[in-house]
Amino acid sequence: MKHSRLHQQHLQLGATFEEITGWEMPVHYGDIAAEHRAVRETVGITDLSHRGKLRVTGEDRVKWLQSVISNDILPLRPGQGRYSSFLTHKGKMLTYFRLYLQSDAVMVEDVGEIGEATFQAFRKFLLYGTKAKMENCAESWGLLLISGPKAAQVIQSAFGVDVTDLKPVDFVTAQIGGQLALVLRTEETGEVDIEILLPTESLETAWTSALQAGARFGIRAIGTQAREALRMEAGFPKAGPDLNEEIVPPEANLEGKAFSLNKGCYPGQEVVARMDTYGNVRRKLVGLVLADPVIPPHGAKLYSRDREVGWISSAVRSLQFNKTIAFGFPLRDFSTAGTELAVECDGSRHAATIHSLPFYTRP
Repeated sequence: MKHSRLHQQHLQLGATFEEITGWEMPVHYGDIAAEHRAVRETVGITDLSHRGKLRVTGEDRVKWLQSVISNDILPLRPGQGRYSSFLTHKGKMLTYFRLYLQSDAVMVEDVGEIGEATFQAFRKFLLYGTKAKMENCAESWGLLLISGPKAAQVIQSAFGVDVTDLKPVDFVTAQIGGQLALVLRTEETGEVDIEILLPTESLETAWTSALQAGARFGIRAIGTQAREALRMEAGFPKAGPDLNEEIVPPEANLEGKAFSLNKGCYPGQEVVARMDTYGNVRRKLVGLVLADPVIPPHGAKLYSRDREVGWISSAVRSLQFNKTIAFGFPLRDFSTAGTELAVECDGSRHAATIHSLPFYTRP
């Protein structure tokens, strides 16, 4: 089992752990509701060091990535980022990630907990003679997420970086613990989300500095359970449960975000373009609110009367609304807000209503 460089700090804070793609990571620190409330009202900090991280260098790095990913990165300038996916030839989603363009490299961060899936998918397409080199940074780089209305103030105080005007998926650089770090504006909780991506040698310094700077706001460490509720309330699907080889990007409402219709060829491009041309998206990602407190597992079936019409991809108990909320992929004809469906769970069916996404928007 792999451990974050911050494992001892998590133990000292009373963390309960779970296994995520071979890493032992905090699931909570004893009070999930307080963790959730901190992010919605003030600020929280999360260790995301288990996430997949890649660094692509070499003369052909942008040209090569452009040829294999679903989005257009040629217009990017250093300091800018973009969402994208990597598709099978049938248009299905193998991975979903964010790319950040530096002057000498492209950093890739998985949006979700899928281990080395992105690294392995890319490696098959890095052909001999291509002037690009790919480094798997899963263990050599760490990742922190600082979220909440006070996040920008914590970043300014801890690292001397002004992120107030930073657009989502763009970044600035900073020196933290003697190492060059990327300070990234991301989308994880529906609040102000800032990530710190840096070599693991400086991860403890960054963690300590952020906690000290956030102490006056009552900053709390955030585990997986609270973060999942925050993510789903904000309507963000992630690689793994929601975005996988069962899904084509237009089915997940990723138009204008994770794929391009006019950048030219890439694996799966013909399927995606055909869907756009003929409007034949078969399923749609939707939110659902369950009437009962049950939390259905991934893959639980959705029904309209006796007809099976789709499945649940993620579900969680929302601390914002005190109800079970879920993401699902029903057939398009059953995806309108207000549509009544049923979820099959443990041999019983439970009423569920389609809800427009996101469930929560920051006031």
